[in-house]
Parts: sequence; C-alpha cells; structure tokens
Amino acid sequence: MPTDVSAALGSSTPRYRRTVRRAELRRIVPLADTTIYELEQRGEFPRRFNLTPRCVVWDLAEVEAWIDERRRASDASLIARSPSPDVRQRRARPVRQ
Repeated sequence: MPTDVSAALGSSTPRYRRTVRRAELRRIVPLADTTIYELEQRGEFPRRFNLTPRCVVWDLAEVEAWIDERRRASDASLIARSPSPDVRQRRARPVRQ
C-alpha cells in the first residue's frame, strides 16, 4: 500500500492544496462573515468545506482566483459602485445652504 498521496492517486508529483480557516480568510478577504456567507449562497464566492465535523476551511487557490477575478472586474468597471450618500438628508450636522 503506497503511503504517498501522489503515488496512491497515480500522479508522479505530489499535489498539496493549501486551505485556510476563517480567521486567515478574514485577513485575506476583508468582508464580514455574513457577507461571505451570502456570497457563497449566491455562488459568487468559493464554497467552504469540512475537514472534520468542527473544522471548516476554504481552498486558498480558489480564494486567490476569486480575488483576481474581482480585481479584473473592478479594473473593467464591471462592478457597480454604491452611490454616494445625499449629505443634505442627514440629521446630524446638516449642510448649510
């Protein structure tokens, strides 16, 4: 029985996939947990998977590919920016006419 994962899979080179847990993901992708969850539900963010019943991880290569895709979309102006707030409607420190 081969002990090397690559030999067991019939590959000549070992293939190791780096995974990240939630804390490291939050350092890489500065989004709130709920935002990440909503993006996952819509299929717009890499899906998490369970290593064990209590350990959830993301594939780092998929997360990096997602960041690169978002960068290209931003550079091409495909991502709509939210409108600036109307400062005339604020209650505190109203704008003087």
